[in-house]
Amino acid sequence: MKSTVIEVRTGGRERVHDITKECADFARECGGDGLLHVFVPHATAGVALLELGSGSDEDLLAALGDLLPADDRWRHAHGSRGHGRSHVMPAFIPPYATVPVLKGRLALGTWQSVALIDLNVDNPDRRVRLSFLTD
Repeated sequence: MKSTVIEVRTGGRERVHDITKECADFARECGGDGLLHVFVPHATAGVALLELGSGSDEDLLAALGDLLPADDRWRHAHGSRGHGRSHVMPAFIPPYATVPVLKGRLALGTWQSVALIDLNVDNPDRRVRLSFLTD
């Protein structure tokens, strides 16, 4: 297994951050066939495979806003208003994804991208572990 950590700055707002290029670069460096496992070791972030740049980013954030409103209903109540929802989000968008790699290239679908999903406006700096697994 080969592994690396990338640093991602999501800023002080809810964010869908595209990390496809970093994932593709790492897969290319590793070469060959295998699996790229993407893991964010944070309790308030997730990883999703989805189409980006066509409004899906905003649609996802809007859907999460409807499902997990940033209000005072959350028992986990430290941090900014609605912070507790960030701790619930990984149950819906897990903190990991696995992508097949063929000949050093991500085997994503035509419109798929790899994205870090972050609703936590209190923690703008994230780490993402990329692990390349071969047999």
